[in-house]
Amino acid sequence: MAIIMDGNNRWAKKRLLGGIAGHKAAVSTVRMVVEESARAGVEVLTLYAFSSENWRRPQDEVNALMDLFLMALNREVKKLVRNNLRLVVIGDKSGFSPSIQKAIAKAEADTASNTGMVLAIAANYGGHWDIAQAVRKLAHRVEAGELKAEDIDENAISNEVMLAGLPVPDLCIRTAGEQRISNFLLWQMAYTEFYFTPEFWPDFNRESLYEAFASYSSRVRRFGRTDEQLEQEN
Repeated sequence: MAIIMDGNNRWAKKRLLGGIAGHKAAVSTVRMVVEESARAGVEVLTLYAFSSENWRRPQDEVNALMDLFLMALNREVKKLVRNNLRLVVIGDKSGFSPSIQKAIAKAEADTASNTGMVLAIAANYGGHWDIAQAVRKLAHRVEAGELKAEDIDENAISNEVMLAGLPVPDLCIRTAGEQRISNFLLWQMAYTEFYFTPEFWPDFNRESLYEAFASYSSRVRRFGRTDEQLEQEN
């Protein structure tokens, strides 16, 4: 499952609060969703925390977001270890400060042997960047003589994009009423089901999550086949 966590600023504005108040309020929603997703048997949960475009936001908001990210990395890892969850951060980590890069490396190492749900945090992530970095890796292999250009197929690219080796999202939830993908997991979500809700992310609760699960469960996933073919397979 993947989630585009949207609406923090609008949640705060509605309450006449500063924008960072919405991001702080969102932390408890993240904790709830992680706990409930693991309990529900989700294998991989990917949260869109900070896009490559979010650097364009006001500097004070970006600084506050970086502080929250660092704080979460330092505080939440023990809980992840205790609950057997594995953390991976996907995105261009080189764009972060040395302290955040160090915290990411430590958090990933501390949870690397955990066997439960994988929590993937997309930070400084963009779908275009993801595909470009995958193609760049393949191009280097061609230059090195390890790979022929004609051998590059969908599987080769899938093995180089972020989340390689993990199940692609079956369901993507987006909050706050927007109905677009916003440069998120463009390669990985070719056949993902989408669920849109008008709720702002800080208002998204346990009932909201299970409503999304129920919506997903009611859908027929054909993957290019007909209903008759699906009936024959079942």
